Amino acid sequence: MSATSLLNPKAESLRRGEALRVNIAAGEGLQDVLKSNLGPSGTLKMLVDGSGQITLTKDGQKLLREMTIQNPTAVMIARAATALDDIAGDGTTSVVLLVGELLKQAKRYIEEGLHPRVLTEGFELAKVEALKFLETFKMDKEAERELLLCVARTSLSTKLDKTLAESLTPAIVDAVMAINHPPAKPDLHMIEIMKMQHRTASETQLIRGLALDHGARHPDMPRRVENAFILALNVSLEYEKTEVNSGFFYSSAEQREKLVESERRFVDEKLRKIVELKKEVCGDDPKKGFVIINQKGIDPLSLDVLVKNGIFALRRAKRRNMERLQLICGGVSQNSVDDLTPDVLGWAGTVYEHTLGEEKYTFIEDVKDPKSVTLLIKGPNTHTINQIQDAVRDGLRSVYNMIVDGSVVPGAGAFQVACHAHLTSEAFRKTVKGKAKMGVQAFADALLVIPKTLAANGGFDIQDSLAALQDEQAEGNVVGLDLTTGEPMDPVAEGVYDSFRVIRNSIASASGIASNLLLCDELLKARQMNAKAPGVVDE
Repeated sequence: MSATSLLNPKAESLRRGEALRVNIAAGEGLQDVLKSNLGPSGTLKMLVDGSGQITLTKDGQKLLREMTIQNPTAVMIARAATALDDIAGDGTTSVVLLVGELLKQAKRYIEEGLHPRVLTEGFELAKVEALKFLETFKMDKEAERELLLCVARTSLSTKLDKTLAESLTPAIVDAVMAINHPPAKPDLHMIEIMKMQHRTASETQLIRGLALDHGARHPDMPRRVENAFILALNVSLEYEKTEVNSGFFYSSAEQREKLVESERRFVDEKLRKIVELKKEVCGDDPKKGFVIINQKGIDPLSLDVLVKNGIFALRRAKRRNMERLQLICGGVSQNSVDDLTPDVLGWAGTVYEHTLGEEKYTFIEDVKDPKSVTLLIKGPNTHTINQIQDAVRDGLRSVYNMIVDGSVVPGAGAFQVACHAHLTSEAFRKTVKGKAKMGVQAFADALLVIPKTLAANGGFDIQDSLAALQDEQAEGNVVGLDLTTGEPMDPVAEGVYDSFRVIRNSIASASGIASNLLLCDELLKARQMNAKAPGVVDE
């Protein structure tokens, strides 16, 4: 114990109380920053980085990751909240609000002399009961398209304006449904997200195929191919230098010409086999096309040969695109042209090139059974594209969660109001003994921060809206807050759904974080790694 505390026992108590106040103030401060973002009526925040780049966003995950936060307690809350986003795909802002409100409610009791340990015991009891109640409150449903549209719309509405959210919702749902093959879980990595700075955000579209960010390198090559057989290659169709140091010596121009001719003959033989395969599958039918997508290079002379035979060829395709190509079009990628047969070919209804300024894009569409799809995000500027990309990511995760969980939770604050009523009901209060009741009451009151904040962000009177919700709840109705009128509404009838796993994890995370912060009574600065231990002297 320090000399100060020996002389004055109250000094130790004051110092420990100060650490607790700092933690509570940090939680409340972070809550004040993010609470205006919650819900469809939430406002935006402007982030300015060190280089002067400006980002406008209301995504809590992006804000917490990119904001400069100095307070160590606030940093801890931010890290825990963003970890939830990594797990469940959403709920960052909700966790921060819940943690801040739990600390705020705890502060009232602590100032009256209640020990934090008693509060945390009540928090734990309330958390367990809230999770049990959530299991009974959720709605088990089949993953039908109409329901998935409601789930995606609810998620997107909290990140984008209503009109844009409506236009993006079908593309997101159809993308997940295209790659969903029960009983396996959908793999969201099979949805390629591609950005194109062009026209308006509402023209973002789902491509049931593949979009490549480059085009053909020959001016006479066809720009559109219908009913195309697709050959995926990893074969060099150009003159290459050897991988080891070597040299060829010749004493006359004739010898040099022979050397060049033999090299050319080697490449021409590969081209001949490709052309023979094309003639075998297409014959003389002008309605059939042939497309080569090569991971390695194709030199100008080879391109000339391919053009003369009516073959559309792309060179130096990215490896990730080559892997997706087989999932989309079928076929098998070839590392050699020695054993080419029609069985190794994929198929696509349409392959066409789109030129945008100096950029060229190649689209492969109208495939039979795509196991991978592409979401093409369009926007007039980088800010809009990034904003849509963040929202699309959350929308995809919300649809994924519904498919995997097989359940949804009525949204717009309906669960929080119902859970508050359950935790404060006489039936549950009888099961809680002693001072832990205060912790349960604090937890129940903290849950109401979600509907309160939704009402405040919508410009409605908080007390009137909350009282109306609680009155409806007391009559046995499942109600949420209508953000257009401020009155109670049936979230199920309106199609407003929250993700079950997001709410479950946010309650568990918020309770754990708040309990740890309340039990932390001192802030200590750790010793630097390169600092000397006490008593160690240089030789």
